[in-house]
Amino acid sequence: MQSTTIARLVALCPLVLFFGLFLGCGLYFSVTGKENAFYQVSSSVAILPSIILAILLCKERFNRRMDIFLEGVSDTNIMVMVLIYLLAGAFAAVLQSTGGVHAIVHFSLNFISAEATLPVLFLVSALVSTAIGTSMGTIAAIGPIGVGIASSLGLSLPLTMGVLVGGAMFGDNLSLISDTSIAATQIHGCTPQEKFNKNLKVALPTMLVTVLLISLLGSRVSGTPILAEGDYQLIQCLPYFMVLVFSLSGVNVFVVLTLGIVVAGIVGVLTIPTYTFLTVAHNIFDGYKSMLEILIFSLLISGLGALIKYQGGFSLITGAFEKWILSKKKIQKRIAEFSMAILVSFTDICTANNTTSIILSGEMTREIARKNNVAPDRSATIVDLFSCVFQGILPYGAQILMAGSLAGISPLSIIVHVHYCYLLGIAGVGFILFGQERKCITAADHPVLQ
Repeated sequence: MQSTTIARLVALCPLVLFFGLFLGCGLYFSVTGKENAFYQVSSSVAILPSIILAILLCKERFNRRMDIFLEGVSDTNIMVMVLIYLLAGAFAAVLQSTGGVHAIVHFSLNFISAEATLPVLFLVSALVSTAIGTSMGTIAAIGPIGVGIASSLGLSLPLTMGVLVGGAMFGDNLSLISDTSIAATQIHGCTPQEKFNKNLKVALPTMLVTVLLISLLGSRVSGTPILAEGDYQLIQCLPYFMVLVFSLSGVNVFVVLTLGIVVAGIVGVLTIPTYTFLTVAHNIFDGYKSMLEILIFSLLISGLGALIKYQGGFSLITGAFEKWILSKKKIQKRIAEFSMAILVSFTDICTANNTTSIILSGEMTREIARKNNVAPDRSATIVDLFSCVFQGILPYGAQILMAGSLAGISPLSIIVHVHYCYLLGIAGVGFILFGQERKCITAADHPVLQ
């Protein structure tokens, strides 16, 4: 028994090495004053020494070691995830290029009073991030507008940027085409629509409370907001609304995203004189490239995970959590859900990337969910939710760093104002403690299965 435990501990060394390299490089570059310190060394590069170590530690013949790694890389769920990444990236790029994001922002901000500025900025940020599935793209698009409005009204810049980041994280968590949603649903085995319906029960009330809080904070604002210049046409919003409606109707995600790309391209050709179908092709390829890092990492971490799993590394971690779970029989399922939340949160703190954290902890969280009969849509919601909670408040996370850079202020001054993420964390705990879960069908419940 002791030798088995030691072997499983050794099998976890590649994972420890990855955390050490990624976190170590980030801390080093932070100390040396490098901008975006935790993003100087890509996760898809930092993982390479870990893969080499995992291959060396495996006691099978070399060809068999490589087979195990490649079986993990070519896992069906991973391949589906990769294809959705590509289509989602292409759709976001075409929608951005054809003015869809610009149209949504201007339509929302065009008729607002000074008192409503902060809550509307939050709602616009939430809408745009839900539309394009990326918090980073949202902050980049709306950040300069937020800075201009804050300056014209005398608003606190840290507060304004915190509001924008909170809205961006709403869509990052909830969007049907965000990379976190794609990863969570593919790993835990539910459809994007199922996860959206479950996730909405937590995110929507949290958003409403956040809007109320932000309204109170901005109630004393006076003046006239300065909006970015530029015309827009409502038809430019059509591709996003079409994707949203079709997705919620249960249409296959590949069909939805493909139609979204086609319609966005046609709208661009019809509304922008200089936009051609050749431009659409270039935008699609740019969208592919925008997903390259997370795509490569998904493949590599899946292969690494297969090697660690084969040698029993993951079973050691899940076994430790199982002991804790089984020791609380009366609340076993809730403890299992807290275990998933802890795993994905810890991983996000170490990697400063919520999608990476979902993928990295995916094997363990999925196993905990399976063993404790947690429904796939519920487990997918939990891991996506808690990864976004911490991603939105990490001072070294990409979202906070970009917001600080755009406003010319310290990231530390922003994190206290990302109210949505703190409230979402509280709501997530409530979801685990009090959320009702549908009963899973068993052979005893269903005559056909008996």
